[in-house]
This record gives sequence, structure tokens and C-alpha cells, in this order.
Amino acid sequence: MLLRGGDFHLPDGVTPLRIIFMGTPDLAAASLAALLREPAFQIVAVVTQPDRPKGRELKLTPSPVKALAVAAGLPVLQPEKARDEKFLAQLTEFQPDLIAVAAFGQILPKSILELPRHGCLNVHTSLLPQYRGAAPIQRAIANGDVTTGVTIMKMDVGMDTGDILTQRSTPIRSEDNGQTLHDRLAQLGAELLVQTIPEYVAGKIQPQSQDHARATHAAKIRKEDGQIDWKLPARTIWNRLRAFTPWPGAFTFLPAEPKPRLLKIWKAEPIAAAASEPGRLLPADSDTIVVACGEGEDALFDGLGGEDEADAAAVSGRLAVGGVVHLEDEFGAGLDELGLTGAEHFRR
Repeated sequence: MLLRGGDFHLPDGVTPLRIIFMGTPDLAAASLAALLREPAFQIVAVVTQPDRPKGRELKLTPSPVKALAVAAGLPVLQPEKARDEKFLAQLTEFQPDLIAVAAFGQILPKSILELPRHGCLNVHTSLLPQYRGAAPIQRAIANGDVTTGVTIMKMDVGMDTGDILTQRSTPIRSEDNGQTLHDRLAQLGAELLVQTIPEYVAGKIQPQSQDHARATHAAKIRKEDGQIDWKLPARTIWNRLRAFTPWPGAFTFLPAEPKPRLLKIWKAEPIAAAASEPGRLLPADSDTIVVACGEGEDALFDGLGGEDEADAAAVSGRLAVGGVVHLEDEFGAGLDELGLTGAEHFRR
């Protein structure tokens, strides 16, 4: 049985496990924070991606992991390439017993994987071998899965192909989107990491090879993934809308001059209505918008905005069986306020 975080205490005379942590985004920061709370672990260094330009002013901004590490007074390394020999020499100087990795953002070479005596452990936000790759959280929602989870694996030179140490599952709820599931898995992964390390180091966990025949790939999310294809089943559109919130968001276009009008959609839930040509606006109440979509189950949209905040008109709506989406302005606006006549046809 795995110990809970905080339940593992060092025997007298035993020194803490020397750990290098490697990670970059908020998801990884949750694991670093959990490790820092454990007296059995000594974080001797933190490795993260170099500061990147961010915001309208493109100001160089540290990663969430770097910000946490600096606040904790830890040494921080930011290599452009993990294969750099100078970087490897720096890691060697810290004499790590183990390297813990969560969403670092670079492939680790064999020279790093073999550096610590206990190897490198990775927090992956799927139940491997499902959804290897860059976007397991979003792909699980988009594909309509009802369960996902986290895996702690011992890393090898492949892409998420290492032996499984522990796993923990969680349901994908109807109200979940990419952000809420991300946050829950970040905490779940952090908890499982601090529980797994002591048991693994003590030899109480037998690594299990993945069933590579069952492996699936979670491709990186692109901005264009958010554009709604109205020919898809309503349930599929609803799943994709949730998966791609907050980024890239679900969006569609209305005919307009001098260019089509971009409309962003934020939330959804299922209903039923009559079918029609996918993408066509259908008759509805004055404060609602109904759009036909492809064959399939129902769903509802909530939140629709323009190309920028000044042009935003947040609406809610419904996608129905046989294909209808009903949109309702949460501020009370409807077709008139959005400049729609009810005869428009959404692109794609």
C-alpha cells in the first residue's frame, strides 16, 4: 500500500533523497510544491525551460516552476537543449539519487536518464499506454472518454514508453473542460509522485512494462483544432468544445463584410431539437440562436464572444440531436444584438 504524503519519515541517521526536479508549466509546479513539503526529499536543483516572451509586450517571463523554485531558494538551470554536454556536467555535480520529471518540454537523452542511481520518474497525465504524447488531457475529453488518470513511470529513451510504477484514475465529468481536468490531474499526479518515490526506492514497487499494442497518441493541440465543424455529431462538438477550453477555445465564423465574423463559444450541455442542414441558423426565440449540426447526440453552448474583448458578446446555447445548437446571450441579447437575422449560415 502506498503511503500518503507526509507519512514517510526518515529513520535516524538516514539522509534525505537527493532529487533534481525537471518541469515547466503549472502542472509541473504542483509536483514540485508537493516534493518540497516532504522532509524525506531534498530538492538539490530545479531544471526548467528558458524564460519566454509573453503578453502583448512580449516581456521575458519565467515559467511557473522557475518562479516557485526561486521563491524556495533553489538552484535553477535553464538549458536550451537537454543534450548539451555542459548541462549534463552541471547535473552530475549535484549527485542526484533520482530525477523527477513533469511536463519538462524536452526529450531527455540516455546520458541523463542513467545519471541518478534510481533513474528518472515521470508524471504523465493519462493512464498509459493510452494517450502518449503532448496533449493527453485534451484528447481524452475530445474523444468522449469517461475516465482518465495519472501515471508515474520510470523513463526510458522513448516517448512515454517507460515502465509503469503506479497509476490513479479519475472520472471525466460532464462539467469538466481542459482547464478543470488539468488542475485536478496536476494535484492527483503530485500526490501520487510523493507517494510512489519512497516505495519505489525501497524496492516495494515492481515496474510493469506497458502493453505497446494498446498505445494511443495524443497529438499536440493546434489553434485550428478549435474551429467547429458543424457536420460533426453534436456530442462530438460538445466534447471538443470542453477539451479546447481555455485554449484554443471553440470558435466559428459568420458571413460578414469585409471579412467573416469570428464567434467564440465557451460552454455546452446536451438537449434535443429537430435536424436541419449543418451550420444553418434556425428559427428560435428572440433571445436565442439555434444552429443545425451533424447527426448525433445533443449538446448546449454557453458563451460566445467576438474577435477581441471589445467585440465580445457572451452567449449560451444548445446543440441538439440530428444537429441543433441553441445559443442564448447570457446578458439577454439575442439575434438582434449579435447582428443576426436568423437566415445566416455558419461556415464549416
